[in-house]
Order: sequence, then structure tokens, then C-alpha cells
Amino acid sequence: MLIGLYRHTIDGKGRLVIPQRFRADLGARFVITRGLDGCLTVYPLSEWGRLVEQIKAAPMSEGRTMQRYFFAHAEEAEQDAQGRVMLPAELRQMVGIEREVVVVGVESVMEVWDPAAWEDFSRKATESDVLEALRKSGM
Repeated sequence: MLIGLYRHTIDGKGRLVIPQRFRADLGARFVITRGLDGCLTVYPLSEWGRLVEQIKAAPMSEGRTMQRYFFAHAEEAEQDAQGRVMLPAELRQMVGIEREVVVVGVESVMEVWDPAAWEDFSRKATESDVLEALRKSGM
């Protein structure tokens, strides 16, 4: 399970050191794409496969929109022997990532955030928002 928050630095070659606790759960190969909240999302191949199946099952117009959003900028990647992954420059630019990043475990995926974007998201996500989401989901 991918949980926790880590602050890391992107090296001069655009590589991120994956937190040690995330490496086994992510697997050797995975997919990186833009996320829904202004971050990059890193999917283990099994989770990516589930997302693909859900998108394929969506009604055609919604499915096409989701396919374009997620697939157009998706990149297959793998971690090297030191647990690093190359974050493609285009994806980093899309979400404003430069050198410093916040890496967040979100159960089955890993998110990579620009620190300012993460702080902005964290400020806006209030306890009442979480309570409302829990209520709506029946929890």
C-alpha cells in the first residue's frame, strides 16, 4: 500500500528517487501521466490496467475525453537499480514541477506534486470537505 508524504529533489537529469517504501508496490515498471489535481500520477501496471478497463467501459463520449486526458501524455517508465525514475520534461512542465517535489502515496498510486501546488491543495482540502465526501460515499 502506498501511503505517506515525502519531500524529494529532482536531479539535473530529471530523475526522482522513489521513496524506499514505495518501490516494491510500484513494481519495476509503471505508467506516469498527469493527474486530476495538478500533479503527476504514477500507476503500477496493474492499476493502470484497471483504469484502462474502466475507461473502455465508459460511454463513448466520456470515454474519449478520458482517453485523451490520460493516454495522450502517459509514459511507460521503470525504476533503475538505485530506485530512480526519469520524469519526462513535458509532464514536469505541465504540472509546474521544477526541482523540489512532494511525493504522496495515495493507496494504490503515487502522486508527484510541485510543493506550492501541494500546499495550495492541502489548504483547500478542509476537514469538512473530507467529512462531506465520506458522507456521500456512505462511510
